[in-house]
Amino acid sequence: MGIYFLLAVAGLILTWYHNLQFMMNSDEALTPTRFIQGGLVNPIASSITYDLIIGASAFTIWMMVEGSRLKMKNIWFYFITTFLVAFAFAGPFFLFMRERKLMTMEKLQG
Repeated sequence: MGIYFLLAVAGLILTWYHNLQFMMNSDEALTPTRFIQGGLVNPIASSITYDLIIGASAFTIWMMVEGSRLKMKNIWFYFITTFLVAFAFAGPFFLFMRERKLMTMEKLQG
């Protein structure tokens, strides 16, 4: 369970370090369109970008369904942070919180 939390922290720090580098060193605003365009600058970057968009989309749908099924609080937080922070943060953080919820449910049943 702790690995999910460590991955969430890494996902937050590493993605935003580079986002801030872009914002400090560019005359352009960091918009969603600019973000995606930056990921399509060559074939390998395009492959990684599409891999992330499609994988994150599928995971985000599952995250909403699973969060509702487990009656997790504030499911919207994970959805919003996927786009406003980074999927590399929201995905592992959701898994961390899901594991905590499952452990709580097991204790209540046991």
